[in-house]
Amino acid sequence: MNKLLLLALAGATSVGFMASPAMAQTRDTAAYKQATSKAADDYKMTKAKCDERSGNAKDLCVQEAKAARARADADAVAQFKNDTKDVRKSRIAVADADYDVAKAKCADMGDSKGNCMREAKVTHTAAVNDAKAEQRAATTAQANADCDRLSGSDKAACLARGKSASAGEAVADTVITTKVKADLIKEPDLKAMDVHVETVNGVVMLSGFVPSQAEADKAVQLARGVKGVTEVQNGLQIKK
Repeated sequence: MNKLLLLALAGATSVGFMASPAMAQTRDTAAYKQATSKAADDYKMTKAKCDERSGNAKDLCVQEAKAARARADADAVAQFKNDTKDVRKSRIAVADADYDVAKAKCADMGDSKGNCMREAKVTHTAAVNDAKAEQRAATTAQANADCDRLSGSDKAACLARGKSASAGEAVADTVITTKVKADLIKEPDLKAMDVHVETVNGVVMLSGFVPSQAEADKAVQLARGVKGVTEVQNGLQIKK
């Protein structure tokens, strides 16, 4: 009788231990929903107060409320979700919301609005690229961890594939950057030495100074014409 009782208890303990990861996931899901629900409620209350304002002041108030919600949602993702894609998306959502706040602030800058908008764009680009870079680093770390589960030639081949993929991506971006710079230098109407070019995953970022908006537009046009470019983000400033 005692043996049967011990076996029953052991079986119950074993089942409880096996179920614990699922129970933990359920708790995390519930906590995530609670956190995002609170973020939504806080946003509604804050946005309602924005109705007391008018014009750009109201727009800025609304954008700041959206940014606060995006940040709260991102915190919930980071705390309760274990998915690098979700983390990346939430961080980009924060960058987008902060960019909208910055643009609303720039609207009241008068003659300085143009430079303010360009600085906001550069800041947004950097934040988005940081989020993407962090996901790539996390993905690489996970891939290496998966390779570590292997041994011998299988492990070596797994690691080699990962390095080859990373190198291929880096080389592609380097080639694009080199080609864009070469095209800028060949363009007689551009002062290419004042233009900085950076490429991340096919996205070309232009920064620096040019004498006119026409030259800035020309630089963007040339960059878009380079093979492999998926997007051009213009952070060029007009220096008169």
